[in-house]
Amino acid sequence: MAISKLLLVFFSLVFFNLSFSWAASDPTYQSLLQCLSEIIPSPNVSAVIVSNNNPSFASILESRIHNARFNRTSTLKPAIIITPSDESHVSAAVICSQKVGFQLKIRSGGHDYEALSYTSDEPFFLLDMYNLRDSNVHGFPAGVCPTVGVGGHIGGAGYGTMIRKYGLTTDYVIDAKIVNVNGKILDRKAMGEDLFWAIRGAGGANFGVVTAYKIKLVKVPEKVTVFRVERFLDDNGTEVAFKWQTVGATTDPNLFTRMLLQPNTKDKQTTVKVTVMGLYLGDINGLLTLLNKDFPELRLNKENCTEMPWIDSVLWWANFDLGTPPNVLLDRNNKDTKFVKRKSDYVQTPIPKDGLESLWQKMVQNEKVGLTCNSYGGKMDEIDTKESAFPHRKGNLYKIQYSINWDDPSNEADIKYTTQAKAVHEFMTQFVSKNPRRAYLNYRDIDIGSAKTWSYEEGKVYGESYFAENFDRLVDVKTAVDPNNFFRNEQSIPPRSTKTA
Repeated sequence: MAISKLLLVFFSLVFFNLSFSWAASDPTYQSLLQCLSEIIPSPNVSAVIVSNNNPSFASILESRIHNARFNRTSTLKPAIIITPSDESHVSAAVICSQKVGFQLKIRSGGHDYEALSYTSDEPFFLLDMYNLRDSNVHGFPAGVCPTVGVGGHIGGAGYGTMIRKYGLTTDYVIDAKIVNVNGKILDRKAMGEDLFWAIRGAGGANFGVVTAYKIKLVKVPEKVTVFRVERFLDDNGTEVAFKWQTVGATTDPNLFTRMLLQPNTKDKQTTVKVTVMGLYLGDINGLLTLLNKDFPELRLNKENCTEMPWIDSVLWWANFDLGTPPNVLLDRNNKDTKFVKRKSDYVQTPIPKDGLESLWQKMVQNEKVGLTCNSYGGKMDEIDTKESAFPHRKGNLYKIQYSINWDDPSNEADIKYTTQAKAVHEFMTQFVSKNPRRAYLNYRDIDIGSAKTWSYEEGKVYGESYFAENFDRLVDVKTAVDPNNFFRNEQSIPPRSTKTA
């Protein structure tokens, strides 16, 4: 036993000394460490930074990569990962990254579909916000994916299953803290209302590093009801899909529904399966009465429904088994990362039945692309498009996420499957919003456009898709708070006259 302990200590010391010697030989690491040590009053500053030759580097980097397309050997990795555990560390990281001369990318949960929060085509540091995760939230109209980080979710106007009752996450932020380009920590009063407006929907990483949100909670009933109904095209699927488009956006705001359109095999033939699932802030009887009146085509019955406490519905939407304890949501381990591509759209008028039938044909031809349609209306119709930076409110029936996942790591597979996603997205042009064709920031899509010089003209291409009429105001805010464009990525808000720091 004593020998085992001695060996453990010996190997630990060897590991520490090797890690230290690797870091000590890296001049960039030493420059950053020296700068941080001058600002952070702590003897353990080295614990906050991880050099790319540290044995822990790969596990930290990969733990929050959710798209295997951006975890290839050819992907440029950060020179150093900074892992702050206090907002003072964030402030120091912003100051020192500029002093050392490196771009700073900011990662929260790592669900950026195009990896703009943790990749770059120039040398960079990665500020990984994983350790800043204290929370006092109870009932909050937030999302359905348990590994999404708060930073990107709230900053990009994340939504959840209470969107039609209460609106978006950003609508319930009453204060925030941001580290600006000068390393100062500002609350709502200190940052001013323009910047506070901008970080609610346009992503904090455009303007600084948001380290905290203060949010207002909402009331949830003691019991809620969830349901799921599946229909194939030969079992009224087209009628269900057509009717859902208007019912989903006009029914009782206590009901949120999601429609999944998925290529599927039935009787050895490729067809499309239509799935409608939902959350009702009430009991089963109330839901059945509502949908038998508003949506008889769905043929909802009691066997399709389950009553449960609201917190259990969060687990249900995340595909956990009934009875799973809520603390499973604290598990942030990244499992079974796939190669993925996502795109988005907003639908403002119902797609006619013949249009849906032509969509089924296009989906059969591109049989890995699925559509996830989330109902709008309700509270979303009541909030002004300029209330926060997120503009996609009144007039939208639903939002579409185009999804495709694959396992093959080859470049040929990447081209094949991203081409499928583009084909279905292009086909849908005739049915979705126009001038501009709108897109959702949190379903990041580099195909919309990207910045090379961060000019206003470049930014306008993707900026108007994500932010519509709010884009120009966002440019003005950016110009005021970060005129040298230190906080940037390939789809960031540009200042009026761009000079990259």
